[in-house]
Amino acid sequence: MSSFVQDVRKETNGFVVGLAAIAALGGFLFGYDTGVISGALLFIGKELHASKFDQSAIVGSLLLGAVGGAIASGYLAGAIGRRRTKIVSGTVFAVAAIASALSQDVWQLIGARFVLGLAVGTASFVAPMYIGELVPPRIRGGLVSFNQLMITTGILVAYIVDFALKGIANNWRWMLGLGALPGIALALGMLLLPESPRWLVERDREDEARRVLCRARRRDEVDDELEEIKEVAKEEGKLRDLLGRAVRPMLIVGLGLAIFQQIVGINTVIYFAPTILKFAGVSTSKSIGETVFIGVTNVVFTIVAVMLLDKLGRRASLLVGTAGLTVALFALGFFFQVAAVKQHAGWLALTALIVYIASFAIGLGPVFWLMIAEIFPLKIRSAAMSVCTVANWGFNFLVSFTFLQLTTTAGKGGAFFTYAAIGVLAIAFFAWKVPETKGRTLEEIETELGTEEETDADRSLSRERAEEPAARSDEPVRRS
Repeated sequence: MSSFVQDVRKETNGFVVGLAAIAALGGFLFGYDTGVISGALLFIGKELHASKFDQSAIVGSLLLGAVGGAIASGYLAGAIGRRRTKIVSGTVFAVAAIASALSQDVWQLIGARFVLGLAVGTASFVAPMYIGELVPPRIRGGLVSFNQLMITTGILVAYIVDFALKGIANNWRWMLGLGALPGIALALGMLLLPESPRWLVERDREDEARRVLCRARRRDEVDDELEEIKEVAKEEGKLRDLLGRAVRPMLIVGLGLAIFQQIVGINTVIYFAPTILKFAGVSTSKSIGETVFIGVTNVVFTIVAVMLLDKLGRRASLLVGTAGLTVALFALGFFFQVAAVKQHAGWLALTALIVYIASFAIGLGPVFWLMIAEIFPLKIRSAAMSVCTVANWGFNFLVSFTFLQLTTTAGKGGAFFTYAAIGVLAIAFFAWKVPETKGRTLEEIETELGTEEETDADRSLSRERAEEPAARSDEPVRRS
């Protein structure tokens, strides 16, 4: 991490650091609302008489909205620009957060949270895109990964808010309503920032793009990067390019990472941590307090991941982290399945949850987002990342919506044994399909992924790659 800080000081000024911090509030929005509902649900269920299905719908409505937001974000980012898209998403988030707090019944809350999801899905996609297009190439990886750190920070802040407000009247309304503050901060902050130079070039506003780059780059770099942006903009790929045989193995890896990241049950822990602890016999107040430890663990080990990913490699972090969370899931299943363990080893539930979240934070959490930015050719990266992001949100919805029902049908122990079995499958898939991408060229990655005979479309992609600088020092996440 110290070398990254030195690179930031050497390569740029406070402008791009502040830019990244404001833009990453999109990640904070995602994290805050992901975390805050975990504590709020304990009180919403009582006041609004929400059944298990209602509670699942309250959680799932945001995720369903996020799928729509992720789909729309690609169009909006191109049509009105990255900056305006983030201003809109921050504004919508603030309004929907207040609407959630004022809801008088379950269906009003579900509707408000669906709109909230539209803003979350849009912001979570556009934030890393905007940061990646504005910050200097040599520090782009670290500042793009700042968005992931902001997600975990948002979750921690939400847990702290839940704990602080647990004893006051209308607490769940305050918990949800306070989400308007980061939404307002994002919208106002983005008013002060410039548009992406890539979007400006695509709109034939080259002079404005040059002025933006002059603020964020050394003067001797501006002309070369401007020319590169113009060349890439001419050859932007489309969704149909993802069907090419050369890209197919990469898409399988990207979608596999997107899906397994969710179906190992991560958001059952994030959304339902206090509920799980209540299942273990902990009181409502104590369960919310213990959830703060889970949030702290998430932030700390995300920082550890940022420090170590380029040293240990993506594949090693992914395999070790997934193995750790799978062991923790088996421990949770054992805890709930064996009455004697639950009675005499109450500490095991919280310990297993902490091990689970730490393992996820050093593995599947950051590695999914890092690798989908590395394994796809530049020409189709935006389209491919969009497909993977939509799949990620879709399975997030599926797992979160079915968790409480699964605990009823399969039992609490059976639910966690199910996720543990999926974890074993995930390890096998990662060991079989996922390559190491640290310090490797796109061509080396493509070869390991098993590229076969190329079609005409594939050869066009290969020619495009051959024209890219060999080292690709501006790959977004290679230096995270």
